[in-house]
Amino acid sequence: MIDSVKTKFGRISAANFKPKPWLQNAHVQTVLSKMLVRSPQINYINERIQTPDSDFIDLAWAMPHKSVNVRGIAILFHGLEGSSQSHYIKHVIFELNAIGLGCVVMHFRGCSGEPNLMPIAYHSGATFDAQFLVPIIKARYADKPLFAVGFSLGGNMLMKLMAHHAYLPIKASICVSAPLNLAASSAAIQVGFSRVYQWHLMKSMKRNLLTKMQTVDMTASLKVSLADIAKMTTFFEFDEHITSVLHGFRDANDYYEKCSALHDLVLIDKPTLILHAKDDPFMDDRVIPGPPLINKHVAYELSEFGGHVGFLESLSARSKLWLPQRITHFLSEFLC
Repeated sequence: MIDSVKTKFGRISAANFKPKPWLQNAHVQTVLSKMLVRSPQINYINERIQTPDSDFIDLAWAMPHKSVNVRGIAILFHGLEGSSQSHYIKHVIFELNAIGLGCVVMHFRGCSGEPNLMPIAYHSGATFDAQFLVPIIKARYADKPLFAVGFSLGGNMLMKLMAHHAYLPIKASICVSAPLNLAASSAAIQVGFSRVYQWHLMKSMKRNLLTKMQTVDMTASLKVSLADIAKMTTFFEFDEHITSVLHGFRDANDYYEKCSALHDLVLIDKPTLILHAKDDPFMDDRVIPGPPLINKHVAYELSEFGGHVGFLESLSARSKLWLPQRITHFLSEFLC
């Protein structure tokens, strides 16, 4: 039972996640969590905030029912090419709303369904929009605790944020299935069936970039042609010629080195839960920190199975999803 789980800070411990035998497969976990589990209906209220660099951030708010007292606010950071419509986001919001937490999804630039206005986009270490947004949200809810939850790319970004911007008023944070070692993850997803996930995400990334280039002049920023972009097949190629160039890194390896959060975990000084599955098909064991990288503020829960943002214990209609329950239970520890 998740309700009986005691979070163990300062160590790597086994997650209390026990999937049915037929769910003990990385790809079953990763794919079925999206395909076979119906997402709850979330009625978002959308908001657009102008940024200091003449761009915008799109937010999607989901507050508890008016009969439920708002006890705090959780900011959610989605994964690569994700959004407020991502299945894992909806499931988590549904459970957080039930315990009185209002939720707001910060769309990374270009992920809300509309291209952003500036050549820059987003990446695994892009904390600038979160740095700008967190104080704004706290000002609106000054008497409520503020939490943050990041998934995959958003999880790595959140760990960079927590490590290097401790002044931000975030009471506790959660990181799920994050590629904390970007170089290792970029290599791991090029192996075996994992290439299918890379192909799917690359298709979306290239489509969104080409759409943006129709309205935003990026000729001064990028040194590749439309044909070059169309031919790209790997994350490394995209990061080498697009991500690193747009965001001021020397190359893909420079981006990976500077934006991987693995070695920044020791700097985190607020309660943080990291959830990861050993069989995550997006990465390998090099994303798992050694004991010296876990300090007294960080609890790292590792499971044998779970895939990438999956963590399905059962498909029974009577069973609640493990991941949203674990997130909800952890954050509830910090509510009055």
